[in-house]
Amino acid sequence: MSPKEIISLLPYTHPFLFVDSLSEINENIAKGRHTFHNEDFFYSGHFKENPVTPGVILIETMAQIGLVCLGIYLLKDKISVKKFPKIAMVSSQADFFLPVYPEETVTVISQKIYFRFGKLKCSAEMKNEKGELVCKGILAGMITNKLT
Repeated sequence: MSPKEIISLLPYTHPFLFVDSLSEINENIAKGRHTFHNEDFFYSGHFKENPVTPGVILIETMAQIGLVCLGIYLLKDKISVKKFPKIAMVSSQADFFLPVYPEETVTVISQKIYFRFGKLKCSAEMKNEKGELVCKGILAGMITNKLT
């Protein structure tokens, strides 16, 4: 399954899609990028005159790239056009180190800790264009290919 196919299977669309590209994906790692733009919906009310990307959006970006894309890849042999995976984040823990501003591109690198009984747990980190650590954390989600 190609990175473009994985992105096409994501259960998100604009304005809530935070995956622009995947540069690496295999059984253990997902690496992707996203650029935040001035017109993104969450900037208009988040810190007047000094827009900063909300932490919850940074966690969501890490989850979309590092948890959901990786989960789709892991289930690639069981997914068809008519049978999309069901995905739900069950926990997240994150530490934040630097702000992300409009027009910044971030890279998310996620490493699988385990995937068993439908639960995927990953260690993820986000870096800015300078390679500086923006945030890192542990994400877990339930992923199934069952139709319910």
